[in-house]
Amino acid sequence: MPSSPQPDVSSRKRPRQARSSGLVDAILEAAVQVLATEGADRFTTTRVAERAGVSVGSLYQYFPNKAAILFRLQSDEWARTSLALRAILEDRHASPLARLRSLVHAFVASECEEAQVREALGDAAPRYRQAPEATTARAAEREAFRHFMVEALPDAAEARRASASALVSTTLAAVGKDFSRRRRSGDEIEAFAAELADMLCGYIERVRRTPDRAGGLDAHSASSHAAP
Repeated sequence: MPSSPQPDVSSRKRPRQARSSGLVDAILEAAVQVLATEGADRFTTTRVAERAGVSVGSLYQYFPNKAAILFRLQSDEWARTSLALRAILEDRHASPLARLRSLVHAFVASECEEAQVREALGDAAPRYRQAPEATTARAAEREAFRHFMVEALPDAAEARRASASALVSTTLAAVGKDFSRRRRSGDEIEAFAAELADMLCGYIERVRRTPDRAGGLDAHSASSHAAP
């Protein structure tokens, strides 16, 4: 059976004037509010336009459908999160374990913040993660994480380091996504991230003590899991 067509998630055009930019900002802010108050199931372009105080026609000048609005929110979040995570990983003033702890807290918080957009966009455009915006963000994070792991495990063999990188990044991504499936309070996020950070930092410390131990993945398999 042929797959159903993928909705167009690209914006129709980028605003060039301050007035147009303000309109797009209002639409995006309204979209966030609609998601928060109505939920993913009731997210529509009509509700977004009403909340933004603009006509549906004006909205369609910039976004062809609700998937495009959601994708813009998600891609903006990817850019912000990627920049923040790379800044943490590249902070040479902090020890590798301190950076890993900060990374875990930032990543778990970001997963919870974008959960509603991710759910709604997954329903509206299931293959959105194949978009260039997604692959670009992941590539930048993978490179920063690779350099970080060299600092965190300087004495480990390459295969051992690659296996450790895969375990940390895969665990962080999977656990963060699962934890964010339901709404969490700030205290819940902080407590959970602290426990997860303790676990991953403990693992890195153990690898440091046994750097020559064989890893669980070969280098090729591990390279595909090099970042959260």
